[in-house]
Amino acid sequence: MQVMDERVGIDDQGQVSPRLRTIGIIGGTGALGRGLAFRLAAAGHQVRIGSRDPGRAKEAATLVDQRVTGASNVEVCASDLVVLAVPWPAHEQTVAGLREELEGRIVIDCVNPLGFDERGPFALAVDSGSAAEQAQQLLPGSAVVGAFHHISAELLLGGGELDADVLVLGDDRDAVEQVIALADSMTGLRGVFAGRLRNAGQVEALTANLIAVNRRYRGQSGIRVTGI
Repeated sequence: MQVMDERVGIDDQGQVSPRLRTIGIIGGTGALGRGLAFRLAAAGHQVRIGSRDPGRAKEAATLVDQRVTGASNVEVCASDLVVLAVPWPAHEQTVAGLREELEGRIVIDCVNPLGFDERGPFALAVDSGSAAEQAQQLLPGSAVVGAFHHISAELLLGGGELDADVLVLGDDRDAVEQVIALADSMTGLRGVFAGRLRNAGQVEALTANLIAVNRRYRGQSGIRVTGI
């Protein structure tokens, strides 16, 4: 007898497909949050954009997709998976303030600690090693997974074709597999395990290189892992 994983189901064509989830996006009113909301909703997931101001979240949701709703950051924590898409300067305070609400949740951190000056983008040093590791230290009762660092917000929002791998990092095997399945559910993306959370620093930092590539060649570059 075949036992189906709870994260998958059978689609209309009788094919195995990832189970649809409720996704909450903290800081979802920003470009990356709105872009992920749009693509996740297109994949069939129930998406809620969060903000400190629920009214602002609801307004942003109406601009993204009619299937997306808006609520407070606290409210969207009650989702199957929660995405952190806040600006780096607000990361520590936002995460620390939601520790109780995120207890027992899988938290996807896609924040990139970057700086910008006249010479271009550069990676910032993080005392914890990375944004994802900082989140895990602040959320000891949650399973933090790093993912979606290298997908262009402009491309996500623009509705163009995606063709990239999503590097997924984490220490909780089940949580990592759920995030890989989430990435796989989005057309044009493939989730790839990229190591433990301690390796998140260089993955986050690589975003600065991709931004430099995009500025030089006026493109929307992504990451592809070959040979697998």
